[in-house]
Amino acid sequence: MLSAIEFSEITPQVILGGLGVALARVLDVSLGVLRQSSVRNGYRKSAWGIGFAEALIWVVVVSSVVRNLNSPVLAVFYALGFATGTYVGVTLEGLLARGEQVVRIFSHEGDRMAAMFRELGYRVTQFEGKGRDGPVQLLFIQLSRKKARSLAPLARECDPACFIVVDDVRSSSVGAGPGGGLVRK
Repeated sequence: MLSAIEFSEITPQVILGGLGVALARVLDVSLGVLRQSSVRNGYRKSAWGIGFAEALIWVVVVSSVVRNLNSPVLAVFYALGFATGTYVGVTLEGLLARGEQVVRIFSHEGDRMAAMFRELGYRVTQFEGKGRDGPVQLLFIQLSRKKARSLAPLARECDPACFIVVDDVRSSSVGAGPGGGLVRK
């Protein structure tokens, strides 16, 4: 069991070792977040490579902490690295924003909103529907994750009461390509 931290045990060597543990955990946990994103988006090869590096770093770090259980400071650095790695990984994943998303917008201003999005260069598919408060239109727009973030504010400018749903796209295909076959995106 971990003993209480005694300040006399905190030496520059322990601090440097702890910082190494924390930095390695930041790296391995960040890689874990990116690996999960790769798995979710169907990128098997990158998920494999990231998973290998993540597991290798984890084994080295955990064995270092376990060998030094008499120094609970390392456990604190381990936890600090884990928490920071989660934050860094989610931030990196958001910046990379790989993959496609489909944005579904339910609106009473569907025609006007679809025209606005088409003028901005988006491909929009419209459906008629009936909502709780009467007729609505459902707009489907598929685009990269990086561009999807900018859609909600534009939709809200046109219809502040619209309802927006964003989903990740695992795979998609577009109509017949050259030779009549389906073209996979």
